[in-house]
Amino acid sequence: MEKLVNVIAKLSREIGHMEEAAKEQFNFNELTLTQMNYLETISQLGNPNLTELAAELNLTKPTVKVAVDKLVEKDYICRVKSDEDRRSAHLHLTVKGKLINHTHDFAHKQMAELIGQKLDQTELALLEMLLEKVFTK
Repeated sequence: MEKLVNVIAKLSREIGHMEEAAKEQFNFNELTLTQMNYLETISQLGNPNLTELAAELNLTKPTVKVAVDKLVEKDYICRVKSDEDRRSAHLHLTVKGKLINHTHDFAHKQMAELIGQKLDQTELALLEMLLEKVFTK
């Protein structure tokens, strides 16, 4: 188990380095990796409301609201009133937010390419299957 912990730590560090490098390459140093993860999650959920975002991130609504307010202030996301319930608002990425999200995706693609260069097709298929098994809810 200790070997797995060490491999996960290395993977985490490498992903962090690649995300930081992508931020610098595209000149988005004003955002933290946590804020980038918020943008990625909003995109993946397809314009969630605050409750849905908090549930997905496994955080409290007040915690998520503070982060969302900062991202709105920086013009990375905007709130759009729901057509069905005018008391509710959905979170949408702005053009700037979509650009940041593409930057984040770029870092993920770099990591996938690095892994793909080191593994043959059989190993890659096995890794994909195992990771899906671990990370599928």
